[in-house]
Amino acid sequence: MNLPTLRQLKYLVAVVELKHFGKAAERCFVTQSTLSVGIQELESLLNCQLLERSKRKVLPTPLGIELSQRAQHLISLASEMVDIAHNDGSPLSGPLRLGVIPTIGPFLLPKVLPGIRQNFPKLELSLQEDQSSQLLKQLETGSLDAAVMAFPYPIGKMQSCMFWHEDFLVALPKKHPLTTAISLSTDALPKEELLMLKEGHCLSDHALAACKLSGLKTSANFQGTSLYTLIQMVAGNLGITFLPEMAINSELMGSREITLLPLAEPGPHRQIGLVWRPTYFRQNDLQLLAQQLGQLLKENE
Repeated sequence: MNLPTLRQLKYLVAVVELKHFGKAAERCFVTQSTLSVGIQELESLLNCQLLERSKRKVLPTPLGIELSQRAQHLISLASEMVDIAHNDGSPLSGPLRLGVIPTIGPFLLPKVLPGIRQNFPKLELSLQEDQSSQLLKQLETGSLDAAVMAFPYPIGKMQSCMFWHEDFLVALPKKHPLTTAISLSTDALPKEELLMLKEGHCLSDHALAACKLSGLKTSANFQGTSLYTLIQMVAGNLGITFLPEMAINSELMGSREITLLPLAEPGPHRQIGLVWRPTYFRQNDLQLLAQQLGQLLKENE
């Protein structure tokens, strides 16, 4: 019996996800004609239609969607076979694909990477930064092995290990009237001045939840794409924002036109943990990695 090849399955997964032959071909590093022929061969082999084609768009059939999901699992298993072959049995050795969210990566990685490299020189770490929802999708498809995320956040059937927790501070312009306070409570916050990250960044949800202000999520008068942008807006006297403790001693805080005040609401306001698939074969390594991340953060406080 002839079986689909991994190459054909990768083509199917890319087209179903991107719904575009050209973009799928770019992702798979092949020409569009090569990818199209590969999909046709797969449909012929399975004797079914996987895609609806037109001049303007391509849509997966219900069967195409189901088989794409199964193909993702097979590709993930094949990738793990390669990882097993490259792993010499030493703790945290060989390739490891790690995702991290943007409101953690720039502050966490400089503090922990030197220690990780020193303690585990055989570890081949590949890093990718993205929002939480996208990292979870990549974990499900097997394109990532683990991800550093902030909690609370729904992760479904994924497994996790918390290694850090922290509070939020309020960043205000240097001459803001509230800078004379020792701390700021929810009632004292000028809600009309809040500057938030755009939808999809869980830091905003965590900060607003800590202040019981979740209803403001869609009414903030400015939505930035990064904490750096928000800090510059605060320094320009355009509003206030929330910052995680991890960011306080980073280069992000180079501006002298900002005052930081703690929130009066008790913390911790968010937790940070490592997330992975329950079927991932190196779970002991990931538990060790989470332990190391927490220890290195503590040493760099």
